[in-house]
Amino acid sequence: MKAVVYAGVRTVKVVDVPDAELEQPADVVVRITSSAICGTDLHMYDGRTGAEPGLVLGHEPLGVIEQVGSAVEMVKRGDRVVMPTHLYCGVCVNCARGLSAACLRVRPGGFGAAYGYAGMGAYRGAQAELLRVPYADANCVPVPGEPGDDLEDDFVMLADAFVTGWHATELAQVFPGSTVAVFGAGAIGLLSAYSSLLKGAAEIYVVDQVPERLDKAAELGATPIDYRRGDPVQQIRDLRRVRGLPIGEEAMGGVKIGIDAVGFQACDRSTPGQENPAQIVSDLARLVDPTGHIGIAGVYTEKDLHPALEGHANGRLTVPWATLFAKGVSIGFGRTHDRRYTVLLRDLVLAGRARPSAVVTHHGRLEDAPELYRAFDQRAGGVIKAVLRP
Repeated sequence: MKAVVYAGVRTVKVVDVPDAELEQPADVVVRITSSAICGTDLHMYDGRTGAEPGLVLGHEPLGVIEQVGSAVEMVKRGDRVVMPTHLYCGVCVNCARGLSAACLRVRPGGFGAAYGYAGMGAYRGAQAELLRVPYADANCVPVPGEPGDDLEDDFVMLADAFVTGWHATELAQVFPGSTVAVFGAGAIGLLSAYSSLLKGAAEIYVVDQVPERLDKAAELGATPIDYRRGDPVQQIRDLRRVRGLPIGEEAMGGVKIGIDAVGFQACDRSTPGQENPAQIVSDLARLVDPTGHIGIAGVYTEKDLHPALEGHANGRLTVPWATLFAKGVSIGFGRTHDRRYTVLLRDLVLAGRARPSAVVTHHGRLEDAPELYRAFDQRAGGVIKAVLRP
């Protein structure tokens, strides 16, 4: 089968690899119809997280079951299914608590696993023609329809992007009427803003510097903030004052909710072209009002082969804890416990209440992956979310 593999720093190739096949009785093999490229794939593409050449990339798959193991009971050959990024067993103590990203069985010696992800288990990725899915009864989420229909892009967003955007709003405790600032207008940031809108947030600000991403934020119903025009914290405070602060909140003027959808590769605003992994957390500490909440969905990795000047190879980071403590701000972060949300969000799509495909900007075949990765990594060509269709 053909697959997209990591071949070195900022290089991916489409090569022939052995077909995915059943390895355990609880496995299925899925023929992939759509597989999205994620910002997390870029951490490996950029040579930051120790990916080995030959790693099949991709963790956002949608497809049709082609082979079924003898122990599989809940799905069958021919079913159209989406597979959450973080595969899990479904029965260990963490899975039983709904903490599927911390499964204790899928990665011996560790916890949690993902497809095509350095350091997250020996599972080949989904940017390929076929994908082996272990613990298939737990990891396959059935969806209706036929490959290539009007909901194809909506359903593939259920593998990761929409689910993680929603997870960010859960981490940040978004509630109806809340004021929300999302830093980062990639797919996760945009879908965090979109999820906040679905939850009834009153004001949503999205901070970035890429014009196409800011335009997309406005299209979704958020207020775009271009940090090239000045301190985004002050921009948001000024806009809130102009619009009129709620009675009694004049002394604060920030927002109740902040979301970091960037992570450790955040740009340093004072030095263009340089990274500062503490930039977003520092901005949120200034912006979020006393007793507010912060959700961190952006990745902070434990292994960084080329850390920024303010970063460390082991992921250590200096953040303004005293400010956050003094304000009484709560912080939630960590990988997405996908299966808490997947069916809920699928049903929102089926009800016509949610169309996460709004963030998809590009499509291609597997052979288009090298160019799409390049453009995505360089924030060029308007690429916000690309979907490969093997």
